[in-house]
Amino acid sequence: MENILVIGASGQIGSELVMALRTQYGNEHVFATDIKPAPRDVMESGPFQVLDVLDEKQMVHFVIRNKITQIYHLAAVLSGNAERIPIQAWDINMRSLLNILDLAREVKVKKVFWPSSIAVFGPTTPRVNTPQFTVMEPTTVYGISKLAGERWLEYYFRRYGLDCRSIRYPGLISYKTEAGGGTTDYAVEIYYEAIRKGSYECFLKEDTMLPMMFMEDAIRATIELMELPSDKVSVRSSYNVAGISFCPKEVADAIRQHLPEFEITYKPDFRQAIADSWPQSIDDSYARANNGWKHEYDLTKMTSVMLAEIAKKIER
Repeated sequence: MENILVIGASGQIGSELVMALRTQYGNEHVFATDIKPAPRDVMESGPFQVLDVLDEKQMVHFVIRNKITQIYHLAAVLSGNAERIPIQAWDINMRSLLNILDLAREVKVKKVFWPSSIAVFGPTTPRVNTPQFTVMEPTTVYGISKLAGERWLEYYFRRYGLDCRSIRYPGLISYKTEAGGGTTDYAVEIYYEAIRKGSYECFLKEDTMLPMMFMEDAIRATIELMELPSDKVSVRSSYNVAGISFCPKEVADAIRQHLPEFEITYKPDFRQAIADSWPQSIDDSYARANNGWKHEYDLTKMTSVMLAEIAKKIER
């Protein structure tokens, strides 16, 4: 039986991934950790421990004691926040990954998942239908750390045979956890503010097109990749995975189909330059060919779910 460790279980991806994995593998087999308490459902449905991924000794003891066979390492400083503390962000993002890769190699963990991002691309990358293999010259600390991380994953696979797997996530949108400092987080904030205030001031220009994905699709893509037989994984750096591409104006228009009085204004900040260096759409043909990946949520379907669920959450 698999025993799975999710590091970063309090975050946007981690909190939902833990619950999906517990449904699939059993509550007692999915161990959640973070440096801060997780949402109540994560803490009450199965094992949770406050644990710092940078504490190498504690991590080794935890993995051995609980006979961990798979690790999902999700802890990171995201793009917007990383630009404010570049050296600290690099240290946290890279040292934590190397700790996990070395730990997994030493104690023979079967599989490691680590998320990459569209931040690995830069202004010299083709921005429309960005290919799986292309020029990658990121201009942010977050993007640089993700590109370096991809190379480390492939190195550990080729040098040590460690089964590392990764997805280059686009912007992720969820009603369960609020935004956490990323450049694409306007697409979460806008729904919350639409319900709370009926208006939103966006930190990107109205026509800034970026790849996005509803969280349910992202979780499914992640688990499907981890369940793929090792010899079927053809990309050992990180897979492009696409959902939908849209701009702030299009989200606002979709919201007005439900809330006609909704208003949006625009006040671009430093994150506009980051967004301008990222793709507008992604070619994920490798992921589709490997495991039949296909997203289920478009902007209309996602907007209906987001507004309904956030309204329920705020009313409670």
